[in-house]
Amino acid sequence: MGQLALVIGAGGMIGSHLAERLMCEGQDVVGTSYMPTIRLDELPQSLEIIELDIRNGDQVAALLRRLRPDRIFHLAAQSYPTVSWKLPIETIETNVIGTTHIFEAIRSLRSEDPTYDPLIVSACSSAEYGASLARASGPVSEDTELLPLHPYGVTKVATDLLTYQYFEGFGIRGKRARIFNTSGPRKRGDVISDFARRIAKLPEEGGTLRVGNLSTRRAFLHVFDMVDALLRLSISGRDGEAYNISGTEVVSIGELLPMFEEASGKTIKPDIDPTLLRPTDEPIIVGDNNRIFTDTGWSPKHSVTDLVRDVYAYEWGHRHAEPA
Repeated sequence: MGQLALVIGAGGMIGSHLAERLMCEGQDVVGTSYMPTIRLDELPQSLEIIELDIRNGDQVAALLRRLRPDRIFHLAAQSYPTVSWKLPIETIETNVIGTTHIFEAIRSLRSEDPTYDPLIVSACSSAEYGASLARASGPVSEDTELLPLHPYGVTKVATDLLTYQYFEGFGIRGKRARIFNTSGPRKRGDVISDFARRIAKLPEEGGTLRVGNLSTRRAFLHVFDMVDALLRLSISGRDGEAYNISGTEVVSIGELLPMFEEASGKTIKPDIDPTLLRPTDEPIIVGDNNRIFTDTGWSPKHSVTDLVRDVYAYEWGHRHAEPA
């Protein structure tokens, strides 16, 4: 067997596409999943998926000892900010304790065999910047102060700094991928997938779409570009470093609607629903990609129009699979 890539969290949107990309490139890859957010039957049958709860340190240690992967993509998390308010302890156990279990398992293996030298790419988040995003008028750099506004953001700061600490303290090679708004086929829980799912179920001529704040602006990134960034970080870039991975095309939520009209051929009439308005909403979220571009050469290749088209096509194909 050649070098093995382990995708922890292959049952999520980004992890599933990453595992598929690795397979398409002829890489040996194993994925893990626990309470998946996607349908695992959409993944290739030849992809080995192992159930793994990263809150269980013994399970994590046993899996890493058996597989001894060369590259580890740590994408497993409780990733919904709203859920983190309802389940803060579970979020901390998964995102912080679970991350610690992964690094401790690697440290244990390295203490037995110093030649074992895997690389880990940790999925961090723009949510780490929190209040700093609300104050920003443009792209935020990796040097921006980390001021998370919810338990999820706090746990991603912990994931980020644990990756740094285990590199500095124990020499475990890690990259900190600070992921900004990313969407794509299989996504759940964001505005693009939500719009696509509901528009797909409108009549052929279109109809009314309940919406929230249409003025906020986001730099949406296609999952295919995110996967490319994570792969590049696993090959190049500086160990221990933090890297923003953000879209560069900034659009308002309202600007998505004509893109969906073009993708669907339907006429969409937005209806502001006060229940969908958040008490606080950052006016703009976009990251400065200069560091990852300089260190790896990565830049996004897909437009927001491409993203809307691909997500809508996916939701159209699955429009009968679940209630509106």
